[in-house]
Amino acid sequence: MTGIPATLLLEERAELSMNAVVNLADPDLGGIPFFSADLRRDPAVLLHGDWDYGSSHGRLTDACVLARRMTGASWWSDTESRYRATLLDLLAEDGLTYRRRHPRGRWEPHASLIDQRATLLALTSWYRDSGDETVRRAADRQVAALHRIAVKERDVWYYPASEYTPEGWPSLHAVQLHLAPDPASFCGRLIMPLLVWHRATGNEQALELCGWFTRLITEHSGVFLPDGSFNAALAYRSGHFHTRLGTLDGIAQYAVFTGDHALTAFVRRSFDWALSQCTAYGWTPGDLAGQRFEHETCSLVDLIGIGTTLAQAGHTRYWTVVERFLRNHLTASQLTDVDWVRSAPDRSRDIPGWLTHHRVGERVRGAFAGYGAPNDYVSDAVLGRGHTADVQACCVGSGVRGLFTGWRTAVTGDERLVRVNLLLNRGSRLVDVLSHLPHEGRIDLNVHHDCRELRLRVPEWAGYARLAVTRRPASGPATHARGPEPGLWAPDGSLSLDRPRAGERITVTFPLAESTTEETAAGRTYRTHWRGDDVVGIQPEGRCRPMYGTRRPAPKAPEREHTLHIPAKEWTW
Repeated sequence: MTGIPATLLLEERAELSMNAVVNLADPDLGGIPFFSADLRRDPAVLLHGDWDYGSSHGRLTDACVLARRMTGASWWSDTESRYRATLLDLLAEDGLTYRRRHPRGRWEPHASLIDQRATLLALTSWYRDSGDETVRRAADRQVAALHRIAVKERDVWYYPASEYTPEGWPSLHAVQLHLAPDPASFCGRLIMPLLVWHRATGNEQALELCGWFTRLITEHSGVFLPDGSFNAALAYRSGHFHTRLGTLDGIAQYAVFTGDHALTAFVRRSFDWALSQCTAYGWTPGDLAGQRFEHETCSLVDLIGIGTTLAQAGHTRYWTVVERFLRNHLTASQLTDVDWVRSAPDRSRDIPGWLTHHRVGERVRGAFAGYGAPNDYVSDAVLGRGHTADVQACCVGSGVRGLFTGWRTAVTGDERLVRVNLLLNRGSRLVDVLSHLPHEGRIDLNVHHDCRELRLRVPEWAGYARLAVTRRPASGPATHARGPEPGLWAPDGSLSLDRPRAGERITVTFPLAESTTEETAAGRTYRTHWRGDDVVGIQPEGRCRPMYGTRRPAPKAPEREHTLHIPAKEWTW
């Protein structure tokens, strides 16, 4: 154990989320997870739904793998094993994942295209982590099936319905008349998992689908309008944000992978427009119509994914966006306290295999908001759909992926050039980052290996005139430098530290700016108080479970004993 600042630690949040991942599993249904929770009911309730299968199993299996990579812990392995077994069992002989008939549900077995996305993403994380050839064969069969069932025309490939059935597509008229439903929802969102599977294994069918679906979205669909805005037509799910942003996430990665700069410009145009519809701290509308009052954690995680892809491609201004989203709405919308939730002490009111009221608050601790308000874990807007679900299994799993994306990209590079992109606590093979924000404008860097250069991103609000650098080598006297001195800055605007050596401790300090902004969310204005990149208060505050009401930074960051986790082997991306 070593002393570190008691500030935001992404891997700690990931381990907390595993409480919800584990306790969503319903023992009355063989470990099939509950999908949603209503925490305002008295008593609160967990419910099953038709998303319990490929979608939830994919998201939650993915979360189990990523959380273990971040933390080194594995106490959830029994639940993970059940999720993994069912994930494979849901894959039919034709290669696709199918939902199951439920005695109380109104759905029939079918292969939802949304379920395919979550399943393939989970199989990829599982295979990267384990190298299990059974998993590789399953994912290859799924990709082959997705390739086989696509309608292939000279200029475009597409899926003509949101679900595939054991008998094929529901209607030939959809094929003959080109009546594809929202192509972003059922084709575009598949681009990202298809690409990561190709990068992990070299699967050429996955890459081919990426190319055709990207062309469908960018050249033929009209999903994104020329100014980058989302098409709000009802046929396109009223500009559903998670659908659009999940599609952009895949296209962004595909653009960088193929070196297509025009495609990157397409992504940036829509990404910038999307950011204009969100708050600077990360609340996102659900869509551009009746769901616009409801924030999905899934959408915010998509934004984090797009932002990190663009930032790593050289558009470094997006690191500020990513850091603000991680520090604020992603972690603020994680359920760390459940004393406001009324749960039943026993199972007398349960309907086994369908709903439960037992220990609901305790079970969902660590979950991310399913539909949240700009200042509250619970969304209960007068307009739109009113109060719906507070927890959704997809957002629980997706929230962990958002934490992982931030954790993975916080420190990048190698001995030639190591970059500290996010000012968050992070252990790595080359350097540990110890962040005192938002208490103090101070970052400590503990160097583990000799490097040619280390670059630290300095926030714009920190300026440079009063920035100070102290370098304490393992032996010898300390040196001091000030921000205005020549030779301290790299062409990309980051702080450049020449030839850090193993055992050296570098301390960078700068003024911590405070400001107030007015953020507009779904037509309502919120007065937002900032300390650096952290929101420390919002007016009006939330009513059910306020998100920002308890943030009170001290003048000096408290410390605690903790060892930062460093994986034995990093994944390649």
